[in-house]
Amino acid sequence: MLRFRTLTEHDYDALAALDLAAQRALDPAFDTLPDRERESRLSTSLPALKFYERSEHSFVADGEGGLRGFVFAQSVWQGDRPLVFVRTLALAPGLTPELVDEAARGLLHAVVKSAYDTAVYEIHLPLTAELADAARAEEARVVGQYGVVHLGTRAQTAPGERLRPE
Repeated sequence: MLRFRTLTEHDYDALAALDLAAQRALDPAFDTLPDRERESRLSTSLPALKFYERSEHSFVADGEGGLRGFVFAQSVWQGDRPLVFVRTLALAPGLTPELVDEAARGLLHAVVKSAYDTAVYEIHLPLTAELADAARAEEARVVGQYGVVHLGTRAQTAPGERLRPE
């Protein structure tokens, strides 16, 4: 069973370790890359962690044995309206498919709830393999290469093709 919560300063080391493990799982040659390339792929520099801790839209999935995933998201302005942009979702390597699904759905739902609670009614997210089912569960629409979750009455008139259950 996972618990979803905002990240704190006490999570920084575990977040950095999880980010590194996720990058190594994505690219087995990660450690052979030049320093600058490795640093640019990691999302957990100290300034980034401090920023996302304050963002109100970034969460961790905490489970037995430690952190199982995280999502970093932030509020941004697009034209005359705010939206929440999901920048990074990372999950611990080796999770069962059920835990991957639970973590991705729970983390995205936490972002959706935090957006709604701050009167932001649009969430943009990359349609990665990990987020596709979670986006379907939140009734996202495909707009370009992104999934967009519209909240409230905007969901009725939102552009794009609705993601349907498979």
